[in-house]
This record gives sequence, C-alpha cells and structure tokens, in this order.
Amino acid sequence: MRDLEIYIRDLVSSAVSDWLANHLDDIELKDNSLGDGAVKGAGFYRSHRVRISLYPGAGGKRFTSLILEGEDLPWISDLDCARSAWRAMDTEIRCSPGDWKEGEPVEDERWWRLDQRGEQLAVWN
Repeated sequence: MRDLEIYIRDLVSSAVSDWLANHLDDIELKDNSLGDGAVKGAGFYRSHRVRISLYPGAGGKRFTSLILEGEDLPWISDLDCARSAWRAMDTEIRCSPGDWKEGEPVEDERWWRLDQRGEQLAVWN
C-alpha cells in the first residue's frame, strides 16, 4: 500500500472533491463535514480502491492534511500530487521533500511550498 500526503492552506471543502473527481472514479467524500474532525472517504483509480482522509487543523490552523492511500495512485510522489492540487485549487500547498515516515526524526525541517511565487523548499513556519 502506498500513500501520499499534502497540506492545503485555507481549504474550501468542495475544492478537494472537484480536484479528485478529475483523477479518481466514484468518489465518496462529505464536503460539508469539514470542520474540527477528520473527514473520511474513498474513490477508485484503475479499479483499485483509494482511501481519502482529510484532517483540518494539521500543520497549523490554516492547513488541512490530505492523505491518499491505495495500491495504485494517480501520482508517483507527494510533490507530483502537490503540483496537481496547486494547479487545481490555486492555494498554497505543502508536502514533505522526501521519503520521511511516521516516527522517524525530522533531520531537515524544510518542506516543499507551492504557491503563486513558485516551488521552493522552505521552513514550515
């Protein structure tokens, strides 16, 4: 199972569904439930189920974490996913620069930041 994770600034709830609808089939995601709790959903990519999780308030109050999990995903890396999301939503998107895994120490606190200024590695805060 693979996973991709990006962080979306000032997310408008319908924006994720609209963007993912161009890449996944049969999306089930409750747009109106974005609030304090996690939002769960699913879709399909090349007949493989993709789990969708949204976590508002991740990485600061203004960011929502989006995690996609599945055997086959539309993007190869977090950065590829972030690029697609930025083009579709036109809001700041951030993602990890490498293959960091939960529980590993963060050696370099730089993240990819994609916004109207372009793509650059930046410190989160």
